[in-house]
Amino acid sequence: MAVDFEPFSTRWREDPYPVYRRLRDRAPVHFAPGARMYCVSRHEDVSFVLRQTALFSSAAMSEVLRPDLGPLRPRTVLALLRFMLRARINPFEAQRRGSLISTDPPRHEEMRRIVSRGFTPRRIAALEPRIRRLVGALTARLARGVPFDVVRDLAVPLPMTVIAEMLGVDSSRHGEFKRWSLALLALISGSARENPLDGGHLEDLGELYAYLRREIRARRAAPREDLVSVLVDPGRGGALDAVDVTQFVVLLLVAGNETTTNLIGNAVSALLDHPEALARVARDPGLVSGAVEEALRFDSPVQIVFRTTTAPAEVAGTTIPAGAVVAALLGSANRDERVFGDPDRFEPERDARAHLAFGFGEHYCLGAALARLEARVALTALAPELPRCKRVGGRAAFSDSFVVRGRTALALQREPGR
Repeated sequence: MAVDFEPFSTRWREDPYPVYRRLRDRAPVHFAPGARMYCVSRHEDVSFVLRQTALFSSAAMSEVLRPDLGPLRPRTVLALLRFMLRARINPFEAQRRGSLISTDPPRHEEMRRIVSRGFTPRRIAALEPRIRRLVGALTARLARGVPFDVVRDLAVPLPMTVIAEMLGVDSSRHGEFKRWSLALLALISGSARENPLDGGHLEDLGELYAYLRREIRARRAAPREDLVSVLVDPGRGGALDAVDVTQFVVLLLVAGNETTTNLIGNAVSALLDHPEALARVARDPGLVSGAVEEALRFDSPVQIVFRTTTAPAEVAGTTIPAGAVVAALLGSANRDERVFGDPDRFEPERDARAHLAFGFGEHYCLGAALARLEARVALTALAPELPRCKRVGGRAAFSDSFVVRGRTALALQREPGR
């Protein structure tokens, strides 16, 4: 029996894992006619697609994650002109350039060499005291028994504050950064993708680009000890121009912000759904790091990435033609029973390091260490409190995206007498 699956559909958003299993069992390379792309679902095959960068180009990330402006009608032209005047950037040039996740070698290697200066092990380790202080302040209300939402009160403000401080953004702008981040996510992979001129999302993006243009100009004139200064300073081993810096910061808002928000929310949700595992983690802080890795595997914050074949490619006995778009289903690969025993159970003691939540090979997530650090500190603080709490308000909706997976809310209530 054929498997019905379309990667852009909201039909499976709440629980995609049963259809992922059917894909792995019946159609490990599935052609989705609506999206017109080949969906690869088994761990071995997804790893192959990510590893063979010469055969599977990352340019698809730019091509697929692009709002559909439709025909250039007067309304569309006017909206683009307003965007360009505000942002002072040509969207078609930005699209042509791509970003770190949509470029191939050698350009990708050069860009990664420059931006990785902001994510060295030393820089990430130096952030831990600040992250601990933030988590302590953000979780204090839960310890006091005050109503607490894991997403709203911790998982959103923690990575947003960390990324904003890394970029040198004034604390008064953090709320705007979150609004810009959500607008960006909706435009590239959510409901606004097919109607980008509605809802003000393009205007939000124009505000973001205009803000970044001013900040880049200011850092060139007077460098500081922040990430933007590192990226624009040729004295530190190479520099990016304004378009590339802007593209990288925009990427950070999704990859470094939304991904970590969803990792924390998904981890807490999984622990609440597996009370025996939660009890073990609450008793033994040494299990927290394993719980983070298991959360990355069990409910991956990034579910899918895209590649384009540069030549005919054989995957799982199927020949994918040259020029085809391939959807590598990370969320499915991480539940593959061929690699992970009893994959639908959350087991903090499991060796989950083979998961592909942060990608694989040349495009392995640059911010993986930071995301792990933030999630580990957050779970260390939350785990002792969670056995005393219950989920309230029902199951929340998931993020408006076919790429990232996370809850929009996760409200907890301290149970009396616990």
